[in-house]
Amino acid sequence: MDWELMPLEGVGPLCFGMCITEVAAVLPGMTELRRFKAAPFSETLGVEFGVGRAKPAVYAYFIDGRLFCVAVDAVHGPQVTLWGRELTACVPADLERFLLHAHWCEVLDMSYGPRGNPGVNELGLVVRVQEVASGVVTRPVMVGRTWADRCTDDWEGAISECEWVGRLWPHPGGTASWPPPGHKTHWAGWQPPF
Repeated sequence: MDWELMPLEGVGPLCFGMCITEVAAVLPGMTELRRFKAAPFSETLGVEFGVGRAKPAVYAYFIDGRLFCVAVDAVHGPQVTLWGRELTACVPADLERFLLHAHWCEVLDMSYGPRGNPGVNELGLVVRVQEVASGVVTRPVMVGRTWADRCTDDWEGAISECEWVGRLWPHPGGTASWPPPGHKTHWAGWQPPF
């Protein structure tokens, strides 16, 4: 399945602002696997859609019942492209070079969030990584226009905390995951759903 990113508007058949039933209706071949609280201190609802049994493919996030963020699983999710460039399940360094080249050519204004994830606020795009059997590959996280301001900032942006937990963007000598082993979090009993 191939999806085109329409920056700030949607991705594939999904348009930011849709309600849950509209999202479910446009995801052929996918079923809702579960719903979860996506952040410790907000009412953001996460809905995991998948193919087959327990094979997550798409994570949809809702504020006030409206879709504002979509994340794609690197293994079972659709291949998301931007201007013909694949964003899903890529070698992180290759995708980072693509974004940096566009930045140097003044096509995009790429930045890094506090936990080292690259992204482009004006596209509503953050690139995360995911562990797979062969190593680490990319996983796009996309938001709509209303939520794009500082979307790469995992402290102040709109993307839910659960999307920042786990494997970090690979940097030489950097920490492999957030939270690091032994780190005490202040999540008031909330646990990341994955």
